Amino acid sequence: MKATDACPCGSGRRYADCCGQLHFSAKNQISAEALMRSRYSAYVLRLEDYLLATWHPSTRPSELDLVADPTKWLGLDIKHCQQQDETHATVEFVARYRIAGRGHRLHEISRFVREDGCWLYVDGDIMA
Repeated sequence: MKATDACPCGSGRRYADCCGQLHFSAKNQISAEALMRSRYSAYVLRLEDYLLATWHPSTRPSELDLVADPTKWLGLDIKHCQQQDETHATVEFVARYRIAGRGHRLHEISRFVREDGCWLYVDGDIMA
């Protein structure tokens, strides 16, 4: 992806001015929503190291295999963000994707925690 391309997260900003800043620098996530958007973009771009680094250790898998994953991500819609306190937040989103030509939707309410100044993805509830 070129720095001048539109960011996959759907913010309307250039990748370099949006999720690219988080993917390739030590810049801290300023909100749970920013982390959610950057993680979606990381799935699109198959940035396994970034996904693992932004996943809370208590729920993080030991590895990811996105190279073999046939998912084609099509778009992200943030429905609702709520910060419960200084260290806890939720983000409700719908991500559209395609596998083998068939369209799907992932509707999730994700939980985030802020530790040492960094937001981390903990887990989420899949909505029907």
